[in-house]
Amino acid sequence: MSKHLTKRDEDYSKWYNELVVKADLAENSAVRGCMVIKPYGFAIWEKMQAELDRMFKETGHQNAYFPLFVPKSLFEAEEKNAEGFAKECAVVTHYRLQADPDKKGKLRVDPEAKLEEELVVRPTSEAIIWNTYKGWIQSYRDLPLLINQWSNVVRWEMRTRLFLRTAEFLWQEGHTAHATKNEAVLEAKQMQEIYATFAENFMAMPVVKGVKSESERFAGADDTYTIEALMQDGKALQAGTSHFLGQNFAKAFDVKYASKEGKKEYVWATSWGVSTRLMGGLIMTHSDDAGLVLPPKLAPIQVVIVPIYKGEEQLEAISNKVSEFVKDLRLKGISVKFDDRDTMRPGAKFAEYELKGVPLRMAIGNRDLENGTVEIARRDTFEKQTVAQDEVVSFIEKLLVEIQENLHSKALQYRDEHITEVNTFEEFKEVIGNKGGFVSAHWDGTEETEDKIKELTKATIRCIPNDAKEEEGACVLTGEKSSKRVLFAKAY
Repeated sequence: MSKHLTKRDEDYSKWYNELVVKADLAENSAVRGCMVIKPYGFAIWEKMQAELDRMFKETGHQNAYFPLFVPKSLFEAEEKNAEGFAKECAVVTHYRLQADPDKKGKLRVDPEAKLEEELVVRPTSEAIIWNTYKGWIQSYRDLPLLINQWSNVVRWEMRTRLFLRTAEFLWQEGHTAHATKNEAVLEAKQMQEIYATFAENFMAMPVVKGVKSESERFAGADDTYTIEALMQDGKALQAGTSHFLGQNFAKAFDVKYASKEGKKEYVWATSWGVSTRLMGGLIMTHSDDAGLVLPPKLAPIQVVIVPIYKGEEQLEAISNKVSEFVKDLRLKGISVKFDDRDTMRPGAKFAEYELKGVPLRMAIGNRDLENGTVEIARRDTFEKQTVAQDEVVSFIEKLLVEIQENLHSKALQYRDEHITEVNTFEEFKEVIGNKGGFVSAHWDGTEETEDKIKELTKATIRCIPNDAKEEEGACVLTGEKSSKRVLFAKAY
């Protein structure tokens, strides 16, 4: 397969699709709309998972696992949630296949094996989890209940794209129960902060923290807190959401606790999640026309070492020196790969690791052994430096930190340059149509206006920012009074 990529400014969507496949992250499967995540792509997801899991556990959450299937009657219990996901649900109606008597070697659904109650393949797990919590919660002593699960979910999407929108995807979903409204709201906000910290510090992806408008809320939530990122093509990506569910699920599943005073009260709930969609965000925040660009904290291979040699004798001498570097780097917690394959030339290896986004590449040849040097190349800037061998480990340590910071500051500059304040609908259309990015505009707070703006421009309200200042203004579309600006954008 040719490693050449379509240029981003020619066709961003095509560039993205090609990059995911050619960098060996994922590919389409035999199942419509479902993907195979390949080892290199899964290694990045594992690093994301490990960091998030650590952050969840540090805030008192425990992992559990709940069934993939949800009885339809349970799924229907919380009306808004059921209606919100109904169109995306896959449903199991039978439990057995049998040989088809009319078609040799073929199978058909056994008509006698119809389920008494249809099972929904979970699009999200609130229903099955809250039915379970009914048996777990009796008293205030059982609260707060702080549970997370790592799992897959199915949402039968019609238009799919690797990582960004697939019929089945991997995610984590937290589901918590609390004695008071205030505790639950604080939990939902805390998880928004955790997601934002992870995105900024590990993904080097700047985000805006905010709350969703009513029509953009999670189905069944009283409030949805979100982190919104901006991709290089000027489109927004909802990168993580945390929901204050009020007592909606507690009432739907009759989950009550006895207070200290012995009074029966409904519990208060949250749910929160991020998914493999973060992989799409990582790719589209940093990558370039040469391929992936990975922040060091999430790169499966942080340093690759490529030997340049003629003959076995030179390779052996280089390998002996490299083994010292590998040992010392690993002691510092740096992941390193020595690529001594004899089936590829050094130039082809350089191109491969460039495409895969490895942050640092070290080249070492016979002359380097004589001079006591190595050549180190950065993936983010393509800069090369000759470094003394006895300084290699400390140099790499510092450089990995610098690359992480550089990727964040570059993405932040792009994001900040693409937040545009507008005061008229003409300005709004001009920015959305030509510049892209976030448009900061006054909105009258009605769903009708939100829908009309979406119809006219394809832009949606991404969030009402947490730090939005009180500011008297007029809605860009209707001229009605508004007290805050909200962020609009076209989105994935």
